[in-house]
Amino acid sequence: MTTELRDRPGPAGEPPSATRPPLRLRGDLLAVLVAAALVTASSVIGWQLIDAGVPVLVGWPPLLAEWLPHVGPGTVPAVLVALLVALGGPAVARRLRWGPLLAVAFAASAAWTFALATIDGWIVGVAERLATPTEYLAEIPRTGEIGVFLQTFADRIAGQTPDTLVTHASGHPPAATLFYVLLDRAGFPGGEYAGAVTATVGASAVVAVAITVAALGDRDLARAYLPFGVLFPGAVWVGVSADGMFAAVLAWGVALLALGAVRRGLAGHLLCVVGGVVLGLSLFLSYGFVLAGLLPVAVALLSRRVAPLLTGGLGAAAVVAAFAAAGFWWYAGYEQVTVRYYQADEYGLLRPYGYWVWANLAALVLVLGPAVVAGLRRAARRPRAAPIVLVALAAAGLAAVLLADLSGLSKSEVERIWLPFAVWIVPVAALLPRPSWRWWLLAQAVLALAVNHLLATVW
Repeated sequence: MTTELRDRPGPAGEPPSATRPPLRLRGDLLAVLVAAALVTASSVIGWQLIDAGVPVLVGWPPLLAEWLPHVGPGTVPAVLVALLVALGGPAVARRLRWGPLLAVAFAASAAWTFALATIDGWIVGVAERLATPTEYLAEIPRTGEIGVFLQTFADRIAGQTPDTLVTHASGHPPAATLFYVLLDRAGFPGGEYAGAVTATVGASAVVAVAITVAALGDRDLARAYLPFGVLFPGAVWVGVSADGMFAAVLAWGVALLALGAVRRGLAGHLLCVVGGVVLGLSLFLSYGFVLAGLLPVAVALLSRRVAPLLTGGLGAAAVVAAFAAAGFWWYAGYEQVTVRYYQADEYGLLRPYGYWVWANLAALVLVLGPAVVAGLRRAARRPRAAPIVLVALAAAGLAAVLLADLSGLSKSEVERIWLPFAVWIVPVAALLPRPSWRWWLLAQAVLALAVNHLLATVW
């Protein structure tokens, strides 16, 4: 595969004319209506189950949230960012040089994420999000020597003793907790620093996805994607949940692997190894990232090279071996998580699978937004006409979501848990006809603003 990345001036940033979608929107709007019906049904049936005493265990199905209309310090900035990106973003994406464009996209994504978070105010929206008794920061005073922490980690996942890890620390491999421990020990203690760093890192996922699309497809497609990546409705949960940060770590691992896959020689191999190391590290942030292995497979298929999987696999294996040598075996932790998930009084046991197996998908719709739903409709209708990079990455993300859903280990809260997979589905919005982009971008923004202003989300 060639390493040249096409970056035409002028009308770049839209699909080539051979694959440019027609402006017919009836099918797109119908798909959005069907998705809206799914969300409505999940809400209505969820409330019926709650009234019947079934432990759905959320405040506003299908989201873990409470009804609380409000405005806050982030309201005006969020509206301004939305208008600037929706109205001017496509033109900026077409005309700005690639390097500066990525910097602008990151800045806009961070502004959007923090503006949404601070609709709840800085304290509630950022500083206190990760400082609750069930979050990672609660384990910092009990971590002690890191070697001992890793050696005893798996033994502290299940059980109901005073030494048992708190909910989020126990539900994830140790690197998730260690990140916040190391942040604290580096001189950045407390929820304020943790929230700010987490949201900032999470906002960078849009750049990593764009780099991947540019490497495996071309920059025109990546430019078309960027405004949609910035106004990602899932940013409501990127700011602030650790899963938003995990999404960025995974995305950068895939991006490095993709950059290595399209380069020959030592530089390409080194990039693949580094990408594999990052992907290996992501396995120790979330057990669910084993499903993200579909993304490196997509990279190999798109680049038509097996070597990236092999060299990247070496990097990932080195991380797994390092954790094992330090005292934590990934699979032992996973086994203990499945035990805890179904222990008495745990949410995994109480929440009904028959409801959440489809209501989870309604929550995903709220994360992706109407533009992505319409883009998926176009990709499904004419898969051979759509750029293969968009179809392959979206298919990998969707397959990971469906496998996680059917497993029964993702019952509710997927609006944050599935962020690492959702960001790879968003690029299909670039399949929408360019004259309609502003309206679709506004629809994405309105959805996110409505969720954050009408509901008090937990993240």
